[in-house]
Amino acid sequence: MGSDLEETQPRERDELGAHVSSAGGVQYAPARAEDIEAAVLQLFTKQPSRWAEPDISPETREAFQSERKRARITSAVVHDSYLINLSSPDPALWERSLRCFTGEVGRAASLGLDFVVSHPGNATDGDLTSGIARNADGVERALTEVKEGPMVLLELTAGSGTSVGGTFENLAAITARLGPGVLPRVGFCFDTCHAYAGGYDLVRDYGGVFQRFGDVLGLDRLRLFHVNDSKGDLGSKRDRHEHIGRGTLGEDPFRRLMRDERFTGVPKILETPKEDDPVVADLANLNLLRSFRE
Repeated sequence: MGSDLEETQPRERDELGAHVSSAGGVQYAPARAEDIEAAVLQLFTKQPSRWAEPDISPETREAFQSERKRARITSAVVHDSYLINLSSPDPALWERSLRCFTGEVGRAASLGLDFVVSHPGNATDGDLTSGIARNADGVERALTEVKEGPMVLLELTAGSGTSVGGTFENLAAITARLGPGVLPRVGFCFDTCHAYAGGYDLVRDYGGVFQRFGDVLGLDRLRLFHVNDSKGDLGSKRDRHEHIGRGTLGEDPFRRLMRDERFTGVPKILETPKEDDPVVADLANLNLLRSFRE
């Protein structure tokens, strides 16, 4: 009898979650986080491969906020559109990217989301310094327009091609150009797959990687993890995610991360493959991560 009762108890709230579908409307995302026993979620507020900028109606906003409260969601994150490139040297694309990014921040503010995760983009002309300056300008202008709301988290990328965000130093250079009025609203997202593919050896030098992160960016500004294994080898520059423990990172770095007291309260979001059944796939990865604490 006691065992049956224990099985019906809700899982204790923790900092783990996943990217969940917002199909049908963002107001359905909290229930999908519930399905995977998560109090943390990431979602899109628009179709990420289209430029169309939807508005959030008062009814949708109220429905989302009500569902978030009911589902006891502690952290809610939006990932911005894949089309945005605030590092682009093309003036027309940069202006379009700025409008889109500002829209992302505005919708997140309307919904009461905590973070907007953004890939810094690509300096397609090969001029990294100018790309960094353009990215900083875009972030500054968007946060100046949307004066209150979520933090923007610059995400470490895998560093392929002309990527601007593939090193800690790149991210530091972007934030170094931000004014004091917006800098407190900018932090960082650490993607484990991107880091390893970008050459940061979390397998053999976990401690050294985060020592370097702290030295260059500050651990207090690491506000979110994307927790993904990698299909690519160390330094491969391949942004290909794998299930936890099944890729080239293996289980050990994730075990260390889950036991690292510095990051206990930092939200950790899966972007691992969904397979045929997203709920089953996400639960398997989340339960494995939780088991690493034991």
